[in-house]
Amino acid sequence: MLTDDDIKAYEKDGKTILVIHIPMAKREDKPVFINNDLFGGTFRRNGEGDYHCTKSEVRAMLRDQTEDTADMKVLPDFDLEVLNKETVRLFRSRHTAWRDDHVWKDLSDSEYLERIGAAKKSREDGRIHPTGAGLLMFAEEYKILYEYPEYFLDFREMLDPSIRWTDRVQSMSGDWTGNLFDFFFRIYPKLVRDLKIPFKLEGIIRVDDTPVHKAIREALVNCLVNTDFYVPRGVVIRKDAEKIIMENPGYIRTGKEQMLKGGVSDPRNKALMKMFSMIGIGERAGSGVPGILAVWKSEGWKTPSVEEQYGPDRTILTLPLETTLDTNDPINDPINGPINDPINGAEKLRGENSLEYRVLDLLRHSPALTRNELAEHTGYSDATIKRLLKKLSDQGDISRVGSRKTGYWKVLREGNNG
Repeated sequence: MLTDDDIKAYEKDGKTILVIHIPMAKREDKPVFINNDLFGGTFRRNGEGDYHCTKSEVRAMLRDQTEDTADMKVLPDFDLEVLNKETVRLFRSRHTAWRDDHVWKDLSDSEYLERIGAAKKSREDGRIHPTGAGLLMFAEEYKILYEYPEYFLDFREMLDPSIRWTDRVQSMSGDWTGNLFDFFFRIYPKLVRDLKIPFKLEGIIRVDDTPVHKAIREALVNCLVNTDFYVPRGVVIRKDAEKIIMENPGYIRTGKEQMLKGGVSDPRNKALMKMFSMIGIGERAGSGVPGILAVWKSEGWKTPSVEEQYGPDRTILTLPLETTLDTNDPINDPINGPINDPINGAEKLRGENSLEYRVLDLLRHSPALTRNELAEHTGYSDATIKRLLKKLSDQGDISRVGSRKTGYWKVLREGNNG
């Protein structure tokens, strides 16, 4: 694996220092072993030293060697009846909503499942059987376990420190299918439920899908399509008031450094990735993680982290929901930057991006918005919005029509362009 460029010689104090860079082996070259002993001679570097790989870790490397990923494998012991018809119907409905003109929309279920990679003709009997991806995406949990005995999905919401969790969804609970498709659409709304949504219109339609929403969808899909479903401990998604943590079995196929750089797409389950892409979810350009990092940076939140664990292999993505700013600092306008006083400060930036203009614009489109709703839309405190409304009212820019509870705001000027 080494080339001449990986070895450098340096002179210091009359001595020669050799520095040898050992690159990570490509997945098609793994496992790397010694003494012609595949299971007894495979070692891995984990940053602190070398350790002997277990048989399950070696088998995971062998599964990752081929271009056809493990989820593409046809499962001749299953018929298409093993797939949940309602889940298939919901998937097709979402596909049609995303691509109403798609040429596959009028196919029968068996033809459609074959086209999307959820089913394949077996060379053994010439019949159509589910693939690994089809089983994972559409079957019920107890049937998935026949092929993937370590399969497990777990979502835990822990917003109240006084109790163990405030919400939990498990694939083994028995009150839902337990497959990947239904898991995604059950927990994604829970992950984004507490996000503040800025007020934005396209024409007369409010846009509720922010870059943060898209980034969380991307992260969740990445977690699922890069899971090695043969490795123990399963997928675990945890949410608390300060962070979201996504854990999946399996090492990072491209390596952590390349994952953070982006530009190389190499999902562990390509068929699953294709299916999510068909319903408008997921990124296949290799820019997923860098895109998530960019969104978090633009929000002023702490930088997400990626951690790899071994024995068994596990990848952990942590998405902090905390700002990097000190809460005692002057209020920070997310567009204009710091301002000493959001209402009366001499250094307040004005123009169409100022807080004053944004509130006027919100009231112009939705006069019945409450003070609390204005605070949520702008990201400012209730006290700040209260002071601003008083100032705008004293200036004659707005007036209250009706009572405090049932009335609305009337905007008397078009905004501040000063």
